[in-house]
Amino acid sequence: MKHLKSIIFAGIISVFIFTSCEETKEVIDNLTPALTEAEVVEGLKSALIVSTDTSVSQVSALNGYFGDPLIKILMPEEAAVITENIEMLPFGQDYVDEMVLKMNRAAEDAAGEAAEVFWSAITEMTISDAFNILNGDDNAATQYLIDHTYDQLQSLYQPKVNSSLEKPLVEGVSANESWDFLTTNYNEVANSLIGQLAGLTPVNVPLDEYVATKALDGLFVKIAEEEKQIRHDPLARVNDILKRVFGD
Repeated sequence: MKHLKSIIFAGIISVFIFTSCEETKEVIDNLTPALTEAEVVEGLKSALIVSTDTSVSQVSALNGYFGDPLIKILMPEEAAVITENIEMLPFGQDYVDEMVLKMNRAAEDAAGEAAEVFWSAITEMTISDAFNILNGDDNAATQYLIDHTYDQLQSLYQPKVNSSLEKPLVEGVSANESWDFLTTNYNEVANSLIGQLAGLTPVNVPLDEYVATKALDGLFVKIAEEEKQIRHDPLARVNDILKRVFGD
């Protein structure tokens, strides 16, 4: 009987201790200060800075675009007729492959300039923007940049891309020169009687606009990847404010 009383007493004590621990945890949790508006804004700005800096570093490296199947820049869709009928031209598939390489090299060369362009959009983030991003989807911060800066980025980025397209990046020939050579020769065939009878359509695509758009799209893809990691992977939260805002 004495032994039974001891067991019952121990059980009561255990329940009391367990309950006390839960209550203590609740008290501690309540003592943890809630995020302030300033912290949310700072955290979201930090997330965007980390995401954009990392992404720009990745895509501006050698093969940053060319070696990544997800963002590799291919020939314009309007130029598909060239690749489909490349045997009609004297230089063949090798020239198209070289053109693709040059476009990607131009994008990689220009990408290093992109980081500064993002700063104004990040610094202009409002409290409302920050909370919408915090409570939004995994790509909410990336979408904020797209919605608020894409047109501006395009106009600022395109001249940088064009400058890169003018550089003799491969075998002393620039991407613009290669594109002009490729389309001029093809358009001569397309505009000829034989080409017209074959239903060929001339290709007139501004290369700098096309590459700038594809380069920016690819960059935003990488930024979205980085944002998702910060949201879900504690190891990707590289500073205290990110840990505080995105911590569980």
